[in-house]
Amino acid sequence: MNLKVLSQLFSFREIRNGLMGLVVVAGGLALAGLTVWAHRSGNVRLAEIAAASSLGFVLLILIFVIPPLARSASAEASQMDLPFEFTSPGAVYLVLVIIVGFAAWNTGNNLLFLVLSLMISAFLVSFILGNFGLRQLDVKMRFPETIFAGEPTPLIVSLFNKKWTFPTYSILTEVRGKERETSLLLDEIKKILPEAIAAKVVRPPILKHSLDYFVFIPRRGTVENRTNHVFNHRGRFIIKDFELSTRFPFGLFRHRRRLSAQEAEIVVFPKVEPVEMELVNLPYETGSRVLLNKGSGQDLHSLREYQPQDDLRHVDWKATARAQRMIVREYAAEDEIRVTVLFDSRLQQTAEDRTKSLRKRISEEQKGEITSELAKRFETGITNAASILAYFADAQSEFRLIVDGESGEFGFGKKHLTACLRRLALIDPKYFETECGDFPAESLEKAFDESRGGFSYFISSIDSGSLPEVAVHSSRVVHF
Repeated sequence: MNLKVLSQLFSFREIRNGLMGLVVVAGGLALAGLTVWAHRSGNVRLAEIAAASSLGFVLLILIFVIPPLARSASAEASQMDLPFEFTSPGAVYLVLVIIVGFAAWNTGNNLLFLVLSLMISAFLVSFILGNFGLRQLDVKMRFPETIFAGEPTPLIVSLFNKKWTFPTYSILTEVRGKERETSLLLDEIKKILPEAIAAKVVRPPILKHSLDYFVFIPRRGTVENRTNHVFNHRGRFIIKDFELSTRFPFGLFRHRRRLSAQEAEIVVFPKVEPVEMELVNLPYETGSRVLLNKGSGQDLHSLREYQPQDDLRHVDWKATARAQRMIVREYAAEDEIRVTVLFDSRLQQTAEDRTKSLRKRISEEQKGEITSELAKRFETGITNAASILAYFADAQSEFRLIVDGESGEFGFGKKHLTACLRRLALIDPKYFETECGDFPAESLEKAFDESRGGFSYFISSIDSGSLPEVAVHSSRVVHF
């Protein structure tokens, strides 16, 4: 067991707070025991001092021990299938019920007992109605085949109320899932902990996406809403289940119910932005050279008689009027451009990333957000690659994507672009500390040989001085 790596799981602050909490709790229990002993032995003075000191320790526990435990419990509870939780107004209301109940019991005032009964009745009604409203509900979601990060995605959410008698009010629908089945840090944790324990220490976070809010669902009725949702970053989202929640009727409880879903995978494509000419320094335009053979260019090649399969948009009406028969235009073909985009997923870690503790990396993964500058740089490179591919796809050019030497086929159009964007969406960076492994030289030379006569872009975070000479001389290098 590597103690140095194991120590990274716990920061000095966490160890200090844990020891301090243990000392405070042990001291409070010891003073409470001393108070009981002093009271039984008749030592009133010692009992008073010990009781006052134990109250001080209770105050320290409330300040230093309870809040961290409550935060940890709240984080764990959010991953569990708990049927309800108190809202902030509900917690305040519960405290008021306890205060009124204590005052009524202490004074014996009938009016206070009446107020207490009304408050408890409202409490029970809120709990029962909220719980009942979530029963016998079904939810369905439909989403498009192509989803891009950072762009509004149209979703269709349907909620069906199967209750025969009562409608349902105020329902929030959410979808829950994971980006991956296992944590990125699992292999590293398995080196210092047993596999069973490591799998529990680092688990991929459960992510939630809010779908829509339904105000009213009639009995035996279905309400279908169309909503736009924005996926913040690219990648895979594996749907696990749906979560329905409500605060109806008084907002004292947040009831929730999990509904199983057919496991499906959503792939969020990287963000595509307009290509800036300064970014890729394009000195050419696609299809700029006219060839002698017929094709789908813009320049006129010849005129001929109309045939049934011809497009009516190509009819030359002036020539038709002169010839007294249908005449269509044929256009000259243009020089097709073959474009190769090579993406290098290597990233050199900064000094800050190298010194980052394992505990901090686990915390960043659990947040499910891109926080480090290095990760943001990598996403910029992915966006550059996706934007260049989309640019040439719109220009009807032939293009392909190569990732770390793993070659792809040349192709045209949106279908081929979708396949390339899917590959980009699922790429993870390959980190190195000081010396980076060379880009596969054999596959690199093969890629440039196959692209001879075309154009190539090499997208990398590595300085040009550390790149293979063939990449620098045979391609346009785009740094991120």
